[in-house]
This record gives sequence, C-alpha cells and structure tokens, in this order.
Amino acid sequence: MRLILALCIFCFFSIYAVGQEIYSLENKYLSRKITTKDFLHTTEIVNKQTGTKLVPVACDEFILRFSEGTDKVGTDFILRSEDFKVEKTKEYKLDRKQPGKGLQVTLFNEPNDLILNVYYELPDNKPYLHKYLSITSKKEITLERIDVDVLSLEDVYQPYTKKAITSQAPGNWSPGLGQPVYTLTSGIYWGVEFPASTNTVTEQQMRLGYLWGKQIYPEIPYISYKSVMGTADDPDYIDDAFFEYIDDIRIRPLRLQVQYNSWFDFGPGVNEQKFAESVRHIQQELVTRRGVEPLKAYVIDDGWEDTSLPDLDKPDGVWSINNKFSKDFEETLKLMKEVKSTLGLWLSPGCFFGSRSQVNVLRESGYEALSLSMSMAGPKYMDKLEKRILNLTKLGVGYFKYDGLFGHLNTRDFELNGRGAPMMPQLNTEGFAANDPRLNDTRYDELKTYYLVAGTERLMQIMLRQHEINPNVFTAITNGAYLSPWWLQYTDVVWLINCGDAAGGADRSEELVYRDGVYYEVFKTENTKFPINSIFNHEPKKTTTGESADEFRDYLFMNLSRGAGFIELYIKTHVLSESDWDVLAEGIKWAGNYFPAFGHVKMYGGDPRQKKVYGYSGWSEKLGYISMHNPSGKPQKLTITMNRSIGIGKQVKDYKLSSPLNSGMEGLKGTWSYGDTLTVELQPKEVRILTFETNK
Repeated sequence: MRLILALCIFCFFSIYAVGQEIYSLENKYLSRKITTKDFLHTTEIVNKQTGTKLVPVACDEFILRFSEGTDKVGTDFILRSEDFKVEKTKEYKLDRKQPGKGLQVTLFNEPNDLILNVYYELPDNKPYLHKYLSITSKKEITLERIDVDVLSLEDVYQPYTKKAITSQAPGNWSPGLGQPVYTLTSGIYWGVEFPASTNTVTEQQMRLGYLWGKQIYPEIPYISYKSVMGTADDPDYIDDAFFEYIDDIRIRPLRLQVQYNSWFDFGPGVNEQKFAESVRHIQQELVTRRGVEPLKAYVIDDGWEDTSLPDLDKPDGVWSINNKFSKDFEETLKLMKEVKSTLGLWLSPGCFFGSRSQVNVLRESGYEALSLSMSMAGPKYMDKLEKRILNLTKLGVGYFKYDGLFGHLNTRDFELNGRGAPMMPQLNTEGFAANDPRLNDTRYDELKTYYLVAGTERLMQIMLRQHEINPNVFTAITNGAYLSPWWLQYTDVVWLINCGDAAGGADRSEELVYRDGVYYEVFKTENTKFPINSIFNHEPKKTTTGESADEFRDYLFMNLSRGAGFIELYIKTHVLSESDWDVLAEGIKWAGNYFPAFGHVKMYGGDPRQKKVYGYSGWSEKLGYISMHNPSGKPQKLTITMNRSIGIGKQVKDYKLSSPLNSGMEGLKGTWSYGDTLTVELQPKEVRILTFETNK
C-alpha cells in the first residue's frame, strides 16, 4: 500500500532525479532525460503522444563561439558542454501563471573564466519544453554565435533549406531565418524562439541557434533566446502541432482584421478630405446599408509623412505629419470614433518608397543612412524612430503597416560599417554600396545575417513597447521582411514574400494564379513553415467596375478562402457599383462567419502556375470549407477525402453542405461525413466554395 501511494505522489512531479547525476523532465506529453555525469548532456527524449523514444547519436548539448571581436581575425574559439565542469544543479517551480518545473545546471569553464547556467523548463500542461542559457564572463568578450541546443539524432531533418540573403535579386529574397527543424518518425519539432535564428541539420547534427556578434561585459549575464522542443500526436501532422504551439505563444490572438487602405484610391495624393470622403462612403455602403460590422481600421498609406523633416530636434521630427492633415491627426481621429473604427498608418522603418527623400536629410544630420535607406540597426535613428512610433501609438493610431524594413521586392540594403551591428572588415567591403550586387555572394552571408539579427532585435523591442501601450494594437511587417513564424511573438501578420502589390493577369482567374502561385512556391515547393492565416498578401483588389457579380464573387471568395485573418480592402471607393458593394459585403460577412476555420487553414492540390487544380481548406469543430479553382482551359476532376489531411480534426458525421456561389453545390449531395470521398469536375477557370456546418 505504501509503495502504491509513493508511486502516485511521484506521478505528480514533472522533474525527478534518477540517482545523483541523471534528471528527467516529464509531463504527459514528453520527457527529456539529462545527465551531469562527465559533462552535461541529454541521454533520452520520449514523445509520449506517439510512444517513440529518441536516443541521441551524440550530444554537444550547446555550442558557443567566442572571440575578441568579429573584426579580430583568428581570435575565435569554440566551447561545448564537455568543456565545462558541472558546479551544481537546482530544481525550481515555474510561476503560478504557468505551473511546471525547471532544472538549472551551473557550469564553469576555468580557462576562460566563464559561468554558464543552463535552464530547462517544462510546463505541466503543454506539449513543449524550453531551454535557454545565461552566460557570465569575468572579462569583456564577444559572443559571435550561440547554439542553444545541439543534438545528433537519426531521424532529424530540416524542412526548409533555401538560403538567399540577396542584395540585388528581384523576387528572390529568402534568407532562411527562423525556420523549425523536425524529426521524421518521432514527431518532434525544434527551433529557437527568435525570428532571425538559424536552425539547421548537417549529417544528423541539429544546431538551434543564432549569430549575435556583440559584446558580453564583465559580470553582466547575457540571457539567450529560448529553444523549444515540442511533440505532435502523429509525425504525419507535425505541422498542425507546430502551428498550434505558435498560436499559443503569439503576442496577440489571431483576429479577423478587416480594413480599408487608401493606396489604390489615391496613391500618394491622399489628404484629409479625400480620406474622410472614402471613410464615410465605405461606412455608408457597407456598414449602414448592408449590415457589415464596422471596419477595424481605415489606413492612410504613403502620403501623410512630411519628407522635408522640418525640425529633427522636436519629438515628432522624424515621420512628422505634413500639412495635408490636421495636427496629430486630430480631425481624422474624431472621424474614427464616429465610425467606430481605428486609424491606421503606413510607415517605412527603412524610409523606402515615398519616404526615400528623408534619407539624405537624415544622413546630413548625422543619422545612420545606407545607400537607399536608413539602417535598421543604427542606434541614433532607431531611437528616434521608436520615440515617434510610440508617440503615434499613444495618440491613438491602432494599426501600423511597417513597409520596407531591410529592403523591398527588388533590392536590399545591409549595414557594412558596424553602426549598431557587428563589423567584418576582413571581408574587404570598403567601397561597396549597402546594396552592392557583389553582396549576393554567399561569402558575405555572415555579415549580412549579423545586420538582420541586429535590425530584427531592434524592431522586436519597438513592437513589444507598442503592445505595452496598447495591447490591442495591430501591426504588419511587409516589404523587406522574411517569413519566420517566431515574428508572431511581436507582430500580427507578415508579408507574403517575393510578390508584387497587384496581382497581374488578363482576367480574375489569372490574378488568382499569380498570387496562389506564390503561395504554392512558398508553402509547398520551399516548405516554409508559417501559418497561412497570418499572411499579408495585398488583396482583395477592386479598382474598376463592369465585371459581372458572379465573376467578382468567384474571385473574392477564392481570395478570402486563403484563410488570412487580415483582409485589407484595396478599392477605388467611388468607382464601385451597387453590385460591387453587394458582393463585397457578402464576402466580408462570409469571412466573419467562417473565421473560426481560418485557424487551421491548409493549401492543397497542384501548382496553380502549372494549371493544376488547387484550393484551400479550413475547419473548426463545428464548421469548415473547401475552396477549389481550375486555372486551366479544360475541365479537370478533383477528388478529396474528407479527413485530417485537409484539416478536419474531428470525426463528425452529418455535415450540411452549402455554398456562397450560385453553382457551388452542383452535382453534390447535401450531407457529408468524415471519411467521405468528394469528387467534383471543374469547368475551365471554375471556382467553387463548399461550406460545411454541423448542428452538433
């Protein structure tokens, strides 16, 4: 009886010592066994959801690269766990908001006077474990790179492998930063929770870390970003588990953000009166007449900023408001209250596009300018930018479109001179422009990555402080960003890389193929791990009238079925007909009704650019949808099995079928169940949207 009681008590602990040198962190989802015998290293990992065990082939546990400076050639050295002596271990509880247990292992490297604390933390009720390092040095030293977790595993692989840190390469910007690593048969995902991390696999060795290249000062600890190890219930659906984890850690919940943007209406010619007229017209047509919920934001795009920078000494000296708008947007903010919405602003942190003329003014005033833009790592400029952004947030601006970060679709700028970023003069870049085509060479990748790391960290700090001011602020990072799911710890949506603002094509079907072709390339061909529901894609667009209601409806609903929670209307407000407004209202209401399904949206089918049938599928517990598009000039048959492969998570019976399109249900029965096979013959360029609901 005493033995049974002891075992029951033991089960409630998530960490326990097996002897004096072996520790196990464990909950109902996973366990990780760590030993301090000889040196600190992991000996076993178990995914309890699949019942699979991983025993590392080898384990460095972590790797640190130090030097006297990134510009001091030949001074770098590598330290691994085996180079440290274990001083002590300590178990501790996580905070009350997140019950769980942690293990702290203190290590010492005598030759370099380094104290290292390694932390492992496992919540009681989460299928993922965190690990991070604290580094304290007795002397000033440069930490060039830190790999927080390093293990060699038989089934580990790197889903995303592309690396294109290009300066001059139109439509080819894929730095390969902030992507996870997976295991093939055990269903475990790994990574470092930092957008600019580099998580790689080489010959079975997994290294989760990032370049940093900055100073650690005596007796001041440096705390690393956390690595994550999480488990899936099925290796075939590891993406689902990973995106559920991302949803769990994002800064704000996924929201449906429907808003208007002034760019296609007025371009840079926007002013207070024109903007107000469009706002009132949209309010009248969509909200008052057609019962659409008030838009979340009305956005003034490029054209509001005073590019002459009249007085840089003032708090609003950078990104000040020009004379086309009232002081501090007072009149526009009043209008936002009237229509129960929020003011949004376009702003280019790097001063690209219409703000380019600011760059020379700032350069002449001693701010850190590059060739085309401002340095995203420059301390003086970024401090000034931060103060202005926080001031605008306090004024009541509730949406920010950060457009043009490290560059744009065609070209990127890099800091080569060490202003807020590490220097590498040994690469002989003197005389290079910041966007020099020679920088496309991979020999400069480390230098370019150092800049991306520094700029990313600075943007993260700004967006975190915005969140403190307004926890409901909505931000988008667009041109010049890169697709890492860990951006969502700081922002709401990220640009669909390597595509233009407007989808080209002779008709709506070709416009869809343009954008969906990029989706296919990014998410299927390149295997990028990023939730489709948090993509910014520059659509839907409606700048002319005259097409039939059915044609516009097909385009709009196929567009919305991508499942992006961010719907920015690019419209010419005063051109739209009654029919256009009707369809637009139908689409927005549909997105509101089916938004719960956006949380698990998937793309399926073939390559749109190869004229293959494709579509999107999204499901929640009670409803779901399947969209389909045949981009070819001949009929094509599509067969789908209604199961987990398209996102259906529950084996529900009796889904009632409907469609927002006139011919959507043609040839299909009215009720469907999990496991059914759905076959549709699509006519040339046909779009279908099938919607499913259950009463259960």
